[in-house]
Amino acid sequence: MGIVEEAHNVRILGSGEQTIVLAHGFGTDQSVWKHLAPHLVDEFRVVLFDNMGAGTTNPDYFDFDRYATLEGYAYDLLALLEELQIRTCIFVGHSVSALVGALASVTRPDLFSKIIMVAASPRYLNDVDYYGGFEQEDLDQLFEAMRSNYKAWTTGFAPLALGSDMDSVAVQEFSRTLFNIRPDIALSVAQTIFQSDLREILGMVTVPCHILQSSKDLAVPVVVSEYLQRHLGGESIVEIMASEGHLPQLSSPGTVIPVLLRHIRQNIAV
Repeated sequence: MGIVEEAHNVRILGSGEQTIVLAHGFGTDQSVWKHLAPHLVDEFRVVLFDNMGAGTTNPDYFDFDRYATLEGYAYDLLALLEELQIRTCIFVGHSVSALVGALASVTRPDLFSKIIMVAASPRYLNDVDYYGGFEQEDLDQLFEAMRSNYKAWTTGFAPLALGSDMDSVAVQEFSRTLFNIRPDIALSVAQTIFQSDLREILGMVTVPCHILQSSKDLAVPVVVSEYLQRHLGGESIVEIMASEGHLPQLSSPGTVIPVLLRHIRQNIAV
């Protein structure tokens, strides 16, 4: 096992000719794909990994400067694909990882046959003629809550993010992976993500993109998925799913997994 592979807890399942890379979003780890991966292993080679900073990774490897921008994660992804000798893949990115995949594809479009974006946003802050869903004051309050009492924040944030109550299995699962992250790392990652603005690179993304979005998502309004489709440089398609919450693959697998499988298996009709 290579250095990058080991640091990111890479697991490879299945042995199909085509490779699928599953990348998780903030507050989770590769376990967020537990409902999807079993449907892929008979048909594809499936690569699962943890983003640096996830609770399952060694916190000593987390470089606060490197991960102060999303480019740090894009470099990690490219290094991982190179170490695993993946020539091309279907990339499924949840939340921030969808944009990390898009960033990486600008440098190496040959490595991505298509990108499937789940609950993706190029910018969370509202701007002139752009609605991202948050004002700076909202984000400042979120960061302060994380800073002052991280455990209490996770307890409140998990049900809000999933659009469900605290008793649901999905909320408990998300709470667990959130709580596993070292608080200072979680705050740093949240600040990087929520303050990011990748609108300028969208036109450079030429790989086909499938944009999947919950009809109700606290973190990403539906209009953001429409913005993505208008501004991406290659072919793209949007599907609004009858699901609620920012982690629909975890909270609504019965609705979302069939949609994901369809987009994985079918290409955008020209």
